[in-house]
Amino acid sequence: MDDKVLDDKLKEKVELSILFDFYGELLKDHNKRIFEDYILNDLSLSEIAEEQGISRQGVFDIVKRCSKQLKDCEDKLCLVKKFEKTKEDVIRIKELSIQIKNETRISHLDEIIKLTDNILKDL
Repeated sequence: MDDKVLDDKLKEKVELSILFDFYGELLKDHNKRIFEDYILNDLSLSEIAEEQGISRQGVFDIVKRCSKQLKDCEDKLCLVKKFEKTKEDVIRIKELSIQIKNETRISHLDEIIKLTDNILKDL
């Protein structure tokens, strides 16, 4: 496999692990265990199939179905997107606060107020 394919697979796993963190509790327990073994514990489809007593194809189907379900949840609820936006705003608030402290730049207070209003609006 070339580096691009490996990079894409890694990005996909990271994305799915984040979605699992937010929406994993919505999955059926059996499916959640299989998905967690595949995405978080990095077990192969064959290892999971043997452990669960089902076919490799069955594991693959569950992982695909769970992936779609988690992505659908994010499409509808946008919790990850809102979390990332809030995180960016908090980082910016911290940067501005440090500048104010170090340089007595009171003009940054307007931006801090705007950012905090945006965060509160999204909560």
